[in-house]
Amino acid sequence: MSSGVPHRVAILVYDGVKLLDVAGPVEVFGEANRLGADYRIAVLSTTGADVRSSVGIRIAVDDGPAAEPGPDTLVVPGGDVFPRAPVTRDLVDAARDLAARSRRVAAVCSGAFVLGAIGLLDGKRATTHWKVAGELAARCPKTRVEPDAIYVRDGTTFTSAGVAAGIDLALALVEEDHGAELSRDVARALVVYLQRAGGQSQFSAPLQGPPPRSPALRTVRDLVLADPAGDHSLGELAGHLHVSTRHLTRLFREELATTPARYVESIRLDLAKAFLDQGHTATQAAALAGFPSYESLRRVFARELSISPAAYQRRFGTARGTQAGR
Repeated sequence: MSSGVPHRVAILVYDGVKLLDVAGPVEVFGEANRLGADYRIAVLSTTGADVRSSVGIRIAVDDGPAAEPGPDTLVVPGGDVFPRAPVTRDLVDAARDLAARSRRVAAVCSGAFVLGAIGLLDGKRATTHWKVAGELAARCPKTRVEPDAIYVRDGTTFTSAGVAAGIDLALALVEEDHGAELSRDVARALVVYLQRAGGQSQFSAPLQGPPPRSPALRTVRDLVLADPAGDHSLGELAGHLHVSTRHLTRLFREELATTPARYVESIRLDLAKAFLDQGHTATQAAALAGFPSYESLRRVFARELSISPAAYQRRFGTARGTQAGR
């Protein structure tokens, strides 16, 4: 319940901001208020003028950063503009000013790029949307980016995965302020999980990543995709490419930071996800993707995605329903 002291939340918005990155946390704080909390929310922009979201809907702004006396929490939502473009100087200045006066700072999705631009992620753990996690790591080499996390807390700095993960993040902030019971009540009222199972990997699109740069590794990828159940052992692949096993292992390590066996497994996992998306049973998906058994597919799902194939299918199968399970 409320301690009697209002908790000021400043949300820094800009043209192109994701609407749900703003609305999701605001709904969580608003629902917490209906259950006894006292969050005072101010929507700010660099100039104090209204902004347009990524879908064109205008977001009404309360004022500029200078009008905010000192937020307890600063929230920086993401937007399609990042990381396609550098963070603008006015946004950097506003975020730096507000962050310096805030007790804690949180970024939703690609809002992490704004925190990175002001140096707030240096020496810290952080996450962002799985599609741009690699770019955040490249731009912020002093940051340990955790691409599979739904949200990450490092001290008083919070970052979260894409879009709807802003709700997960806001629930964590409410729990920090008011305890698990109120946070759980908010989650129930909004019909969302208090803590969802698994990480971001379960949401990534199958076969989304770019092909390897090396012609030899592209050939490996094509071989596995053409015949997922074939013999793609290190020796067989090296023989097909007419290179030594040591040379092929080095290529994988230097370009992809993995082993040939793990790379083949990752392709099979992506294929299995795609077959599950299409409505195949987990046993069928395992066979079609080249896994020797359902159990081997289940073990890989548990290790890489922290959920079972059946649970994945229930979440991501067709909206008409699927034949979940084995």
